[in-house]
Amino acid sequence: MGSISWLWEQHRFLMYQCFLFPFAFLFYFLSKRGYLSLTHRYLFVSVGGCVLAVVTMGIYSLLLFTSTLVFILLVLSVDPSCVHIWAFGIQMLWQTFWHLLIQYREYYLHEPVSIRLFLAVSSLMLLTQRITSVSMDLQEKRIMLTCNTSSRRQTCVMILPLISYTLSFTTLLGGPLCSYSRFVLLMEGIGLSSPPSPLAVVFLKLIQVFLLQWARWCLIYFLKRNMYDPVNSGVLYGILWTWCLALVFRIQYYSHWRISEGLNNAVGFGFWEYSLADSSELSGLSDGDFWTTESSSRMSEYARQWNFTTALWLHRLVYIRCKHFPLFMCFGFSLWWHGLHVGHFVGFFTWAATVKADYRIHKHLWPEFSLTWRKIYIFLGWINTQMIVTCIAIAVEFRNMSGLRLLWGTYVGLFPFANIILLFILLKLERRC
Repeated sequence: MGSISWLWEQHRFLMYQCFLFPFAFLFYFLSKRGYLSLTHRYLFVSVGGCVLAVVTMGIYSLLLFTSTLVFILLVLSVDPSCVHIWAFGIQMLWQTFWHLLIQYREYYLHEPVSIRLFLAVSSLMLLTQRITSVSMDLQEKRIMLTCNTSSRRQTCVMILPLISYTLSFTTLLGGPLCSYSRFVLLMEGIGLSSPPSPLAVVFLKLIQVFLLQWARWCLIYFLKRNMYDPVNSGVLYGILWTWCLALVFRIQYYSHWRISEGLNNAVGFGFWEYSLADSSELSGLSDGDFWTTESSSRMSEYARQWNFTTALWLHRLVYIRCKHFPLFMCFGFSLWWHGLHVGHFVGFFTWAATVKADYRIHKHLWPEFSLTWRKIYIFLGWINTQMIVTCIAIAVEFRNMSGLRLLWGTYVGLFPFANIILLFILLKLERRC
């Protein structure tokens, strides 16, 4: 009982996801054998999502139900060309209200915030992705959801897949973002011939989650046994200690993404029949691989690989729609979407500035190097990327001034500062030329 209690306290999110795997495999088995019609499949995932929300979030599950209800009403009553503006505005105002309420209770009232509220707001952020994804599809006429509102049956036929998409138990607590049209195709395609059995893929991803958590436990053990002392510790030790601390935070994200991918695979999602990927693997839905992302030697590469489906969503929602300063507008919106904490301001604008610096530095230096110097450049670039990502992770995860003080005390904060200074120097040289 002691080990179970420890797992529940330290890994509550992962435990919630693990409890869902039997239901996911049950859904796959019943759908594969033809026991569930298409309507019953939609009901299964949507009712499962509602039950999951109530069990994990309690009264705060109303945050998600309210958003879903308002969005359905907008789809039924607003012209498709205008629904994105309404959906985006209402959803972001609703989400921002709860973010600010949490900050008010934490920093002003100094009250502990319920873990259920944190979980509900985190799920609300993911719900914002799905709602705005559908609203953009409607605006761009990628999907059509028109129906005769006088026909109750036709309205239900249209609404049920939409509710299932927004409240599916496979994506309620986490997971890669899948488009609405792809979701419908996947639900319709779970038949007697496809997709392939997900057992082996899910087992492999659960093993990967276990290894990631084991590595994280080793890092935490090292950090606790060798605490950083600003007075007695050297500069290099402080940098190493801070890098390990940021890696602990990042590994937790990789674990959450991997187990969410496995949960989606367990119901048959992620198999693209006509993709170039190996058809025996359900690899179509992924938010990032640890080795691919962490081996990036450039900040721009890291930004594209980190939380991959969210990066694509931000690119579509903000980057390609902004005519002026799209990069900074994209990271600025990400700051708003994440909650507007002090650490978020520093972290996301540092991220934007260093990505911009990476483009300029690479453009000027890479053509000038020989093959040998390019290898050295890649190695130094990897170290630079790791240090900048360390700064971003510490600032974002601590959320307050304590993280910024740690970065300043260990001199890790000098790495993004140096990149930004070099960016201004290159911009000045370009203007002179």
